[in-house]
Amino acid sequence: MNRKKKQEEREKASTRQLIGIEDITGHSLVTPHGELVFFMVKPTNISVLSDSSIGARIYALMNVLKGISDIEMLCLNSRENFEDNKSYLKARMDAEQNPVIRKMLAQDMTALDRMQVQMATAREFLIIIRLRGEKEKDVGPYLSRIEKSLKDQGFTASRAGEADTKRLLGVYYEQNVTTEMYEDYDGERWVILGE
Repeated sequence: MNRKKKQEEREKASTRQLIGIEDITGHSLVTPHGELVFFMVKPTNISVLSDSSIGARIYALMNVLKGISDIEMLCLNSRENFEDNKSYLKARMDAEQNPVIRKMLAQDMTALDRMQVQMATAREFLIIIRLRGEKEKDVGPYLSRIEKSLKDQGFTASRAGEADTKRLLGVYYEQNVTTEMYEDYDGERWVILGE
């Protein structure tokens, strides 16, 4: 009986409850395990840097990290993944008898390869600060100090806002990088306020 009740509660739970999110604020993601603040760090193309320049970037990041006690890092692919589409096209080419259709499928595969190569560097790097019981008056200066430290070490970084956090969740959980605006509630954009 207890298992059935748990199943019913799980079925009624919202998506936020299922993934353990209590709230999305203007500057953080609130979970039962602490408040998460995301700093988005613009990646550096290290393929064009010399070995000494890469070493300097690593040293700069080390200087930032050693000054922060509760830190996590995350790297997301902020691009579409075409592997399923390419597998489908390959299977269709293998099964297709008509040479004209096979040629068209091969052209589609080539187009997907080109898109994937163009977007291969579309990565997002995040530094995540987990706030646990800090006083509200201390949070702002602490986060500003971290952001200043990142910028002082030559990183292009900014604190993620509410829209950024929703987009990051969409990429992380769904690999959805095409949605322009994430809603708090399904169908929210179709509701006319005041009626």
